[in-house]
Amino acid sequence: MNVPASGTRSATDVAEAEFASIVGDSRVTSEPATRESFAVDGQAPKYVVYPSSAEQVAAALKCAQDLDLAVIPCRNLTKIGIGNPPRRYDVALSLKEMNRVWYHEPADLVISVEPGIKLGDFQRFVGRHGLWLPLDPQGGPRASMGGILAANASGPLRAAYGGPRDMILGMKIATTEGKIVKTGGRVVKNVTGYDIAKLLIGSYGTLGVIVEASFKLYPQPAERATFVVPLASLDAARELRRRIQQSHLQPLRMLLMDGATAGAARVFSPWGKGDPSGKFELWIEAGGSAKVIERYARELDEMTARERATVERLGGGSAGDIWGRIADFRTEIAQSFPDAAILRASLPIASGEEFLGRALAEADRGRLWRASFAQPSLGIVHLCLRATAGAPEVLAVAKRLREAADSLGGTLVVERCPHQIKPQIDVWGPAGDDFEIMRKVKQTWDPKGILSPGRFVGGL
Repeated sequence: MNVPASGTRSATDVAEAEFASIVGDSRVTSEPATRESFAVDGQAPKYVVYPSSAEQVAAALKCAQDLDLAVIPCRNLTKIGIGNPPRRYDVALSLKEMNRVWYHEPADLVISVEPGIKLGDFQRFVGRHGLWLPLDPQGGPRASMGGILAANASGPLRAAYGGPRDMILGMKIATTEGKIVKTGGRVVKNVTGYDIAKLLIGSYGTLGVIVEASFKLYPQPAERATFVVPLASLDAARELRRRIQQSHLQPLRMLLMDGATAGAARVFSPWGKGDPSGKFELWIEAGGSAKVIERYARELDEMTARERATVERLGGGSAGDIWGRIADFRTEIAQSFPDAAILRASLPIASGEEFLGRALAEADRGRLWRASFAQPSLGIVHLCLRATAGAPEVLAVAKRLREAADSLGGTLVVERCPHQIKPQIDVWGPAGDDFEIMRKVKQTWDPKGILSPGRFVGGL
């Protein structure tokens, strides 16, 4: 830290010294290159702080509140692009040092971890006992457990297992008042305080900072296999989805992709290579005993006989790599195409295929590059768009698709777009009827508005 010759310290020096007194000199920096690596929508923080305990997180938040500094909690930044641009951004609170397992009892299917542990490390740790946490969120193995909870992040596995809210048993949360609040516990039957956990999960770091989380675990399926069904149209995809849902089959996950996107996923080529063909592929993953897997093969053959589709079966190992790449498609697309926009529509299940058809038609009409990833059993559609002529065409299509989603009883969020055009569109869309409640909760938990200010729905 540099002290002015006059002997007085600037506000910057004071803040850095305060944080250093909490986490240590080596765990706070204002070095420009480090600050730039934590930039959010073009804004870099003034400081990066690395706490190593729940108590340090709480103390750092209290310090930031006292100094009126805006804080964005983070780890690997796999979901940091989601949200509106921050109104202000002073402190990046990096939780990378908080990656310990505090408690694990395989027989009880329970584990308690710090928020900075990465999903890949988590899965390897519990996998030694034949267990797993059935989540396939954005960021894949690099995603932190705290970030997954903060964003309520999930992928196609949610169809069979639910999302993070269904797997959490308890949490510890650091508040801007410097306190640590505990909710729930470490046993499956303990649901005390569950409503507080529901508030924090999916709040995108706007209410408090998760400093510990207890999860219920699941036994890994004995075997897994992926079946790929080529389909000539969205009508055929809708019909097959209905047949599967009306059958006794309970897939682990399903994904519907346009032909070009599916081809790129399969051969690990860059997204967007190849021409859109108008055809689709439905990917279905099954889990269970060998007999269960064979039943899937027989019944899918029967269901697709009318379309004369040849069902392809992929082994669990090779398919697992592809599923992982698909679940984290946003990262690779963002790296390959920094100017791409990623839209996420949440719809009634019955409307998913209709919306996807409208979305692809709009993209083609606007002559945009596009890739589609739909979760037909959940009513979720992701559409990636890119315009060679620039952003205005993408914005226009995004606004029309938001209207289309609304007309079908759904919503549309812009999960990613270049930060230069974010001010031209509210990425979350109109606030819902519960916004006033959300505003009051924000005021209660973060009265000075220092946590991720402006990034959430309605500018919270």
